[in-house]
Amino acid sequence: MNARDTALDAGFGERWTRAMTTAFATEADRLGELDRLAGDGDFGRNLTSAFGRVQQEVDAAGPTTYAAWLTCVSRGFLGTGGTSGPLFGMFFRELARCSTGDEPTVAELGRGLSAGLATVQRYGKAQVGHKTMVDALAPAVDALGATDGTLRGAAEAADEGARSTADIIAKRGRASYVGEASRGVLDPGAVAMAMVLALAADSAS
Repeated sequence: MNARDTALDAGFGERWTRAMTTAFATEADRLGELDRLAGDGDFGRNLTSAFGRVQQEVDAAGPTTYAAWLTCVSRGFLGTGGTSGPLFGMFFRELARCSTGDEPTVAELGRGLSAGLATVQRYGKAQVGHKTMVDALAPAVDALGATDGTLRGAAEAADEGARSTADIIAKRGRASYVGEASRGVLDPGAVAMAMVLALAADSAS
């Protein structure tokens, strides 16, 4: 059997969820500052609120499978305001749906990321080059969808995509309102998405 079709180790969904909760609590202020420089500055607060709700969902649901853990993440974001909250919520909802077993395979995660990207683009209307989370997510989808694609490779592609947003003038989202002032600033949504992928790779190791 191809390694991409073998389920990840037991507990992947829980490890990933807990890693995101810890990492974004640490990075919320930095991401909020990026948003302040080229947006409305509420991204960090929204992340903190979202993962507070994620923990409430976990406490209430007692998840035991990947799908259940990622559903808690999705619901936490869907209950959060701003533009990014619902978009991340729908993205994680697609990821929650991708697995047919207790834990997903790499191939299933690839399909989940692809479905998440399609949903984000359908509702957010963003393309690569618009300085949004899509600039990190689209390269990750391409990398993981390759025949020999890995989570680590997807994380590296997402990081490269996020870094590229510093050179872009925003065309979508609040940052688009400030025009040239957004150049030189990393997009916080893209940075957050790159973190999500890096934490997935770490949790699968």
